[in-house]
Amino acid sequence: MTKKINLFANLKQDFASGLVVFLVALPLCLGIALASGAPLFAGIISGVIGGLVVGYLSQSHISVSGPAAGLTAIVLTAITDLGTFNSFLLAGLIAGCIQLILGFIKAGSISNYFPTNVIEGMLAGIGVIIFLKQIPHAFGYDPDHEGDFGFFQPDGQNTFSEIFRVINHVQPGAIIITLVSLTIMILWTKVKFLKDLKLVPAALVAVVVGVLLNELFIGSNSSLAIRGAHLVTLPVPSSFEEFTQIFVSPDFTAITNPKVWIVGATIAIVASIETLLCIEAADRMDVQKRYTDTNVELKAQGIGNIISSLLGGLPMTSVVVRTSANNNAGAKSKMSTIIHGVLLIISVLAIPSLLNKIPLATLAAILLMIGYKLANPKILKHFWEKGKYQFVPFLATLIGVIFTDLLKGVALGIIISIIFVLKGNLKRAYNFRKEEYADGDIIHIDLAQEVSFLNKAAIKSTLNDIPENSKVVINAADTVYIAHDILDLIREFKTTRSIDKNIKVKLKGFKKAYQLENSEGFKNTVTVEQKYDAMKRKMVNINN
Repeated sequence: MTKKINLFANLKQDFASGLVVFLVALPLCLGIALASGAPLFAGIISGVIGGLVVGYLSQSHISVSGPAAGLTAIVLTAITDLGTFNSFLLAGLIAGCIQLILGFIKAGSISNYFPTNVIEGMLAGIGVIIFLKQIPHAFGYDPDHEGDFGFFQPDGQNTFSEIFRVINHVQPGAIIITLVSLTIMILWTKVKFLKDLKLVPAALVAVVVGVLLNELFIGSNSSLAIRGAHLVTLPVPSSFEEFTQIFVSPDFTAITNPKVWIVGATIAIVASIETLLCIEAADRMDVQKRYTDTNVELKAQGIGNIISSLLGGLPMTSVVVRTSANNNAGAKSKMSTIIHGVLLIISVLAIPSLLNKIPLATLAAILLMIGYKLANPKILKHFWEKGKYQFVPFLATLIGVIFTDLLKGVALGIIISIIFVLKGNLKRAYNFRKEEYADGDIIHIDLAQEVSFLNKAAIKSTLNDIPENSKVVINAADTVYIAHDILDLIREFKTTRSIDKNIKVKLKGFKKAYQLENSEGFKNTVTVEQKYDAMKRKMVNINN
């Protein structure tokens, strides 16, 4: 039975971290909605549901859900293809239902097969992206909206070319606010007195100081003042009627449209994989090393996407950026995620005008700190010291995430990891030894504990290269499993090829392997004694 969590046990720390996540999530929700071609409030609705509903239902202690940058291309294309946003909402609802089913059939267990070095590479790659993407905002150049983490941008630029364009668009006021904000957050981690102020997070102080500085610049008519697109742009409803128009419903008449079902299935698969990757990453970040039931997480995400779609929100996933912000801010339980959802609601209802005074430069400073912590150079050194089998998949994932996207980068890392596993498996399948004796050469081939069909090519090549007039000893004394393909290969070598090349073959220890080898010819109904007798008969055949 799952241990019940007391959500109020660490309210002091969770409130502070929830506040930080809220400050990070607000521009990201708006930016991702903008990039998706959806109403801006659709991103806020998704963030609220991700905080309140998924935050409550999930068993993850630090993961935060909301609209995901990884889904923007899918959402943008889908809205265009389906014709209306309402039809797209129906696809989002279908995606939620599919995720719910995936949770019940325990598809979340697939996350156990994500290699650690690939997960760490993904986190480092996202950290690099966050850091690079915030450099233009830190200098006051904001054509690329917050929430766009793709290498290629909608304006035709890319992550690196955007940084070079900053030179011609520097805003001194933004630089001052960025530097002041960074100084505040660095001091908060160095000065003991400030570190002890758990209820007052450094990010909040940085935001307040950033707002006050900019208001001072505006009040004095200084050229340093930051205005317009360089500030947070939360829509401000002018009336209650306008506020109610935020919520739109799915178009259920589109249920017979095959495209709606295809989009729904696509979102379900992509969102589920991204969520599972993020949950694995979140569990690795968690200083208390708690584990999340990924099947419960898929159910929570499914319910969250169903409710979000019914209210007019974007599809969501567990998101690394917000999760890492939550962890860095010292979150102790999922109460932090819930608080961030509550603050998103309050911001929309009560203080949208106040939030629109926040400079993007001060938020860039917060994200620069998050990016640096995720992509700390010490992590690169750590995997370098572990050797190439750990470092290469890590580095490939990191580079893949930066230059493509999260899923492609992770897929590249996993493929390379599998290649390394297969390569290592081929090497460990047997030990090839050759010893010089006066009366001729004796070649020893010692089979490993497990010899699968994957080792067939290597063993076949070795047997084929054995010189004429040799003596060969194939030893399976330590082998507990040997595939039928390998047995056939050895039998063929002993009975045919060795005779043609005048090679004397001796087989040792094969009885143990035969005892555990469940090859064809053994039915579930036979007794253990019958199996043993049959294996002995096969052994006689192979030795003859």
